[in-house]
Amino acid sequence: MTGSYVKTKDGVEIFYKDWGTGQPIVFHHGWPLSADDWDAQMMFFVNHGYRVIAHDRRGHGRSSQVSDGHDMDHYAADAAAVVEHLDLRDAVHIGHSTGGGEAAHYVAKHGKGRVAKLVLIGAVPPIMVKTASNPGGLPIEVFDGFRTGLAANRAQFYLDIASGPFYGFNRPGAKISQGVIDNWYRQGMVGGAKAHYDGIKAFSETDFTEDLKVIDVPTLVMHGDDDQIVPIADSALLSAKLLKNSTLKVYKGFPHGMATTHADVINADLLQFIKG
Repeated sequence: MTGSYVKTKDGVEIFYKDWGTGQPIVFHHGWPLSADDWDAQMMFFVNHGYRVIAHDRRGHGRSSQVSDGHDMDHYAADAAAVVEHLDLRDAVHIGHSTGGGEAAHYVAKHGKGRVAKLVLIGAVPPIMVKTASNPGGLPIEVFDGFRTGLAANRAQFYLDIASGPFYGFNRPGAKISQGVIDNWYRQGMVGGAKAHYDGIKAFSETDFTEDLKVIDVPTLVMHGDDDQIVPIADSALLSAKLLKNSTLKVYKGFPHGMATTHADVINADLLQFIKG
């Protein structure tokens, strides 16, 4: 493989892309994908004069397929390793889904003095799983089903997600793109099964409430109201209230993967927020 890598303190090689010059925008991808999921955004922003950076989470894409460390503390520390290696300052961090949790945890724990703004797109915070303190969350059985499907037949499980709820392709009248499905599947299958399996706990059971409370940079919370993967009522609507300086933008009928299916709308709104 060719590309750029940074080695973390625990010896994991993290792959990253770094294109262009100007104010840096750092992208954090969703589960079980890679930096490639941000192609539409990275091409758009590099052509608008920004420096765009995206990394593959440990165990995902082209990064090391290690056995351990598949939790939000390690994810955020790995992102920090990339940021510090490139000495990025005045950066905008944009996270989708699991990457939204990673981005929030990074900004809260490692971002002081380096972060200008934060964007959460279809993001998992504050916490996805149903608990006594989060009665609106999804039952643990939903995530147990993810684990069962992944362990039994990861390839078919990923095809089912990509061709169905992730992009809303299971909705009546949906404009289905086989290329988008194939690209999601490709990204997923390049990563490691154990990292993806362990990552389900990381994205579903991590409580980001305290992270959100301490983040003080301007934060844009973007979510589709037809998100079938991360339901909006127990995610964006709650996160926007916990953040000190947030703007909530809800997209009627948009799916979880709206940064791909509606890239033109999302990119324009991201540009307006970053420039504003």
